[in-house]
Amino acid sequence: MPSSKPSLGPLLTLAAMLFSPWSEAGEVMVAVAANFTDAAREIAAAFKADTGHSTLLSFGSSGQLHAQITQQAPFQVFLSADQARPVRAEAGGFAVPGSRFTYAVGKLVLWSAQAGVDLDADTLAMGDFQRLAIANPTTAPYGAAAVQVLENLGLYQSLAPRLVQGNSISQAYQFVDTGNAELGFVSLAQLTGKDAGAQWVVPEDLYSPILQDAVLLQSGADDEAARAFMAYLQGPQARAIIEHYGYGVVE
Repeated sequence: MPSSKPSLGPLLTLAAMLFSPWSEAGEVMVAVAANFTDAAREIAAAFKADTGHSTLLSFGSSGQLHAQITQQAPFQVFLSADQARPVRAEAGGFAVPGSRFTYAVGKLVLWSAQAGVDLDADTLAMGDFQRLAIANPTTAPYGAAAVQVLENLGLYQSLAPRLVQGNSISQAYQFVDTGNAELGFVSLAQLTGKDAGAQWVVPEDLYSPILQDAVLLQSGADDEAARAFMAYLQGPQARAIIEHYGYGVVE
């Protein structure tokens, strides 16, 4: 006679569907351009809450991170502050072909830690300051954009002796924040939620678009957590965080 007890098969299947993402949760190692620090940390927390996967973030200038990738650093995902270095990672065989996409469009800001200061192109032209902080234009895309702004304003030659270079956009920010430079070019994202100081959002026609690309590295090609992070970065939760920090997104 058939048993009157309900079958456990559907229940076990449902349990497996609900809990397998957590029981098999992994960790993804992500190299992150310094300008994206705060946004990346918030995305990593949301990614953990939604998928169970952990994220180990390493921050630096895009050039420094790319150099580490070419030296076999164990990163699985690369979030650059430009397109050029992810393209080079693909061309050099360090990244998965076809995995690259633009995750954010950066915005450059001239910033002073002193409140009430009027900042614009005339501020730079008047030169009433001793030091102007920028990120290293060779390794940091935001530093290259800052040089473009100065060149397009016809001010680079006159202001070059006053430039102090940080290894990354984070260090450029620190120079201004600690008073070691009166002014600095930083990312708008670094000022999100901060009321102190004064800022001028630099018109985007003064520098080339800062298209920030992500790419899946070869070490993450077969890693579930790495692939899940790349997908999550393109989803609505991550995009909302990215926009909250003042970045543009590509539709």
